[in-house]
Amino acid sequence: QVQLVESGGDLVQPGGSLRLSCAASGFRMSYYGIGWFRQAPGKEEEEVSCINPNDGSADYAESVKGRFTISRDNDKSMVYLQMNNLKPEDTAIYYCARRGYGARGCLYSRDNWGPGTRVTVPS
Repeated sequence: QVQLVESGGDLVQPGGSLRLSCAASGFRMSYYGIGWFRQAPGKEEEEVSCINPNDGSADYAESVKGRFTISRDNDKSMVYLQMNNLKPEDTAIYYCARRGYGARGCLYSRDNWGPGTRVTVPS
């Protein structure tokens, strides 16, 4: 069965860094776009980044551009989110999700996602 599991969430001081990991199983991650989403209380859910299959091109939300970097290791069925210069507004539960197949990658809505990992950046 399709499964995605996030890890790496922690409490980090403003300006600090953290790397989140997404482990996939039950499908060939290398063929699909994978997105990182976040949800914070009182805020709209936001997709912070998505990485396409094939060429590995990526999209970022304006709020994280220049600070976050998404990457993937297809041999290990892993996708990562490197977060630098963290801010209090980055506090949220982060989860990864499967997006579209092949060239449709990050253009398709998610159909599977994990339970999430919590990131806290105090004020």
